[in-house]
Formats: sequence, structure tokens, C-alpha cells
Amino acid sequence: MNRLHVLILLGLFMAGTAQADIYKCTDDAGHVTYTNDKPGPGQKNCTLMSREQSVSTVTMPKRAPAASTPTPSSFPKVDGDTQRARDNDRRKILETELSNEEKLLDEAKKALAEQESIRNGDEKNYQRVLDRLQPFKDKVALHERNTEAIRKEIGNLR
Repeated sequence: MNRLHVLILLGLFMAGTAQADIYKCTDDAGHVTYTNDKPGPGQKNCTLMSREQSVSTVTMPKRAPAASTPTPSSFPKVDGDTQRARDNDRRKILETELSNEEKLLDEAKKALAEQESIRNGDEKNYQRVLDRLQPFKDKVALHERNTEAIRKEIGNLR
């Protein structure tokens, strides 16, 4: 029985003024569920639990923290200067990507603004206008997410 079932069961029994019948149902795979809904004709293996019946609850054992394995001595090590150079290269690459993505975002916003200002004669239904604009809005949203992700990545650098 997982924690969710235990918590649901405890919650149902802790509600002191509730006068609902509790049913214990077991499906073909052996999964046990507790419900206050009366079982339908298609549900089998459901029994009504009276208030006198005791229900045993089990607390889940706490997981032991994963043992951290030390780095093997044969693992290649990088000196500080090399790592700083790599970090600087990575920062330059990310800044270049950010610059390119910001340019693409500006272009996408301009294209969207142009499309919003155009009204075609065959678009008497406003939904057609929205359908025509949606790809442009999607492109703007994509570039906004990309710039946000790159900025976050730059912020994670040391």
C-alpha cells in the first residue's frame, strides 16, 4: 500500500462527523483502494468496512541516503587554469547564442506586429485572423523561452 492510499484512508477516518460508508475494493491485479462511493455492478471484490473494524496503517520506511562514491583515483583531473579557460569559452558561446536569439526574437516580434496590422478582406471571421497570427505568436514565444533559458544558463556559470 503506498503513502497516498494510507493518507486517503487516514483522512477518511479522521473526519469525525462524516457518516459515509467506506468500501475496500481489490481489483484483479491485487491493488487495494478505499472509497466512499457505493460500488457499481461492474466492481467486484468490494466489502463494506464498519466503523468498528480496525484498519492497520503502515508508515513507509525512510530511504537511506544514497552512498556517495568518491571519485576514482584514475579519473582524469583538470587543473584550474584549463577549467577557467573552458568556462570562459562556454560563457562566450552562450553570450553569442543569446545575442543571436535576441535578434531572432526582435525579428519575430516585428513580423508579428506587421501581421497584426494587416487586415485581409477574406478574414471577416475573427477566428481566421487569430489562426493566421498564431504561427507568428508561437515563434515569438519560442524565442522568448530560448532567451530565458540561455540567460538562466549564463546565470549558473561561476
